[in-house]
Order: sequence, then C-alpha cells, then structure tokens
Amino acid sequence: MVRPGAILSRGNSEDRIYAWGEEVESNAVEVLIYFLRKKLSNDAIKNVRGIG
Repeated sequence: MVRPGAILSRGNSEDRIYAWGEEVESNAVEVLIYFLRKKLSNDAIKNVRGIG
C-alpha cells in the first residue's frame, strides 16, 4: 500500500515479515495475503506469475 505497483517476490515478503534471517517453511505468507485480500479487495493485491 505504501508503494503501489511494486512487485515483491515471496522471498522478499518473507524477509520483511521474518527479519531474523531464517528460512520459513510454511504457508504463512499465503495466509496473510488471503486475509489482506479479504479485508481490502481482490484488486488491491495481484499475483504476477513467475515474479511475485
């Protein structure tokens, strides 16, 4: 929401959420995005296949 149009990969999103630098092996990012889409709208967050 701060940078509209910016594309973040899953790895970038995980790095921003989990700042301690360890790999995360869960679907936490997908769950967070699901709830954000539910609250905002489906048009607020879009997937770009192969990028993010």
